[in-house]
Amino acid sequence: MSTRKMIITQNLQEKHIERIQSVIPDWELITGKDPLIWEKELPYAEIIGGWKSSMEKSLDTADQLKWIQSWSAGVNKMPLKQLSAREISVTSATGVHAYPISETIFALLLGLTRKIHAYVKNQQSKTWHHAGLKLEIHNKTIGILGFGAIGKETARIAKAFNMKVLGMRHSRTSDELADEMFLPDQLHDMLPQCDFVVVTLPLTKETASLFGKSEFMAMKKSAYFINIGRGDIVVEQELIHALQKGEIAGAGLDVFEQEPLPQDSALWEMENVMITPHTAGSTEFYDERVIDNILLPNLKNYLNGKKPSVNLVDYEKGY
Repeated sequence: MSTRKMIITQNLQEKHIERIQSVIPDWELITGKDPLIWEKELPYAEIIGGWKSSMEKSLDTADQLKWIQSWSAGVNKMPLKQLSAREISVTSATGVHAYPISETIFALLLGLTRKIHAYVKNQQSKTWHHAGLKLEIHNKTIGILGFGAIGKETARIAKAFNMKVLGMRHSRTSDELADEMFLPDQLHDMLPQCDFVVVTLPLTKETASLFGKSEFMAMKKSAYFINIGRGDIVVEQELIHALQKGEIAGAGLDVFEQEPLPQDSALWEMENVMITPHTAGSTEFYDERVIDNILLPNLKNYLNGKKPSVNLVDYEKGY
């Protein structure tokens, strides 16, 4: 019988490799970001950790493949239709980002309202200027689109600022961290109430281009928009228009329709915009959380003949 193989397309610390290998001592564990390390082994891999777009062309020959552990929360770039037809299980990294992304959300909120981005520029030019600082986030209303792990952690922090929390998700099930919960078709009822609108949604066929002209028009002119979900959830040109026309006060953006953000994008030069390069989820504990909280529990179930259950992707929903 041939040796069972697992590929992880990440440069893992030795301690993480040892922990995984201890669960599958008789397997061949292949790790590393360089495709030269693993591309010839793809047809023989039973489990892949960390999907790469270049793998798609080899999918038809990957006869042994049973399960893919995504190293990101979003799986929209994976060939889900093909994987579903093959009955290959996919699990996401949802949940590992709650702390770093919620920190980024509030870094953007505080940066915009406390003029930190303006002061950084002033420091570079040695300019002593007030910059019109006046806003606070205490006692304001925050609307969180998507109330999963990231949304809930954002809500928890918001409560420390005594903010009113409005949430939106497919299920209107109440949550102790939300003062009120809205369904997606009630978005326009929610937006006019918000001083800050935060998008934490995954990209699906339902959320693609969800936020456009009518949604920005529904927001307060004094409101700020934060997107750390996916760029294609927002119609970017209509966001630019809303910012240019003063229909909203500003934006903090970690994701974009095209990445890297083109140098000719108007967003780069806007005084009321803060940009981060799709790094909101970056953290020193990323691999540790994926492995300890998701991969290893799923791997133990898999070895016992069970389907991986932690963050199992629903192919119908797309996440």
